[in-house]
Amino acid sequence: MSIHIEAEKGAIAERILLPGDPLRAKSIAARFFTDAVLVNSVRGMLAYTGTFRGEPVSVMGTGMGIPSHSIYVTELLEFYGCRRLIRVGTCGSFSDELPLRALVLPNGAATDSGVAAAWFPGLSYAAVPSFALLSAAADAAKKLNFTPHVCGIFTSDLFYNDKTPEITALLSRYGVAAVDMESYALFCLAQRFHAEALSICTVSDHLLSGEQTSSAERQESFDAMSELALCTLL
Repeated sequence: MSIHIEAEKGAIAERILLPGDPLRAKSIAARFFTDAVLVNSVRGMLAYTGTFRGEPVSVMGTGMGIPSHSIYVTELLEFYGCRRLIRVGTCGSFSDELPLRALVLPNGAATDSGVAAAWFPGLSYAAVPSFALLSAAADAAKKLNFTPHVCGIFTSDLFYNDKTPEITALLSRYGVAAVDMESYALFCLAQRFHAEALSICTVSDHLLSGEQTSSAERQESFDAMSELALCTLL
């Protein structure tokens, strides 16, 4: 039985979007779903199920960071049978080629997470998304006239880190161009439960230029990311 999700069995679709912010989940359901129904509100982590182009889909907030994200993703996979999961969230850019509001399709995630060390003691596990979903997202982006950037992403435990300039300079040399706090965990858990997972991120702040979006914009907009994710799931 799920500890943190109160939805009835069968109330959450196999295909689900996972924003960090539960209010973004509410916004996505209102903007894109037909007949959206609230199926979870425990701890304010809102989840909705409805249809998109006639197909059942869900959306649920997961909170920020690997620990919170892992709790909800594990329960969705283990107790609710979710099989195709796409994180729709924000990321920071540390590349001149990734401007503010750019769409990012991570093709792999590096991390310095203590959670990863606990999962894989003495090992360095390569966390990658589902190739089928990544390919489907690239195809859907062409049809929508979007131009996403495919690159590596760094999943950090720390939002504020004094060593960020050193870390990002090193990672940049190895093809990593963005940073988030969840993708590594999502990819790992999907592999563990034999499911498919992908991250689609929007650049909300730029570590080099200092530019950033507002909290209202992060909560209510970024529709391209959500539309691309939904089209990918169909």
